[in-house]
Amino acid sequence: MKKIVDTIFFLVIPVKIFNNETIRTVWDKEQEKYFISVVDIGRVISESKDGRKYWNKLKQRLKNEGNEMVTNGHQLKLKSSDGKYYNTDVVDIGGMF
Repeated sequence: MKKIVDTIFFLVIPVKIFNNETIRTVWDKEQEKYFISVVDIGRVISESKDGRKYWNKLKQRLKNEGNEMVTNGHQLKLKSSDGKYYNTDVVDIGGMF
């Protein structure tokens, strides 16, 4: 069963800058915390040109190892570079560590 997100509770903050790289974030008013794009984090940390490919490969490896963070992850619609919104894996600050 898919979780339907009520957009009233989310304030989209399009970007944060880390080492001159764009990181997409969303503020959840109800939970009072930020959710951050895992694809963007992976791209910046790995210095990869394609963060999505990097994340998909890493996610598959983690799933194969039985990592629950990946199987119980969250997805929210974030604006992509093409201007459209796509479901994107996100994590809160605590989930990054």
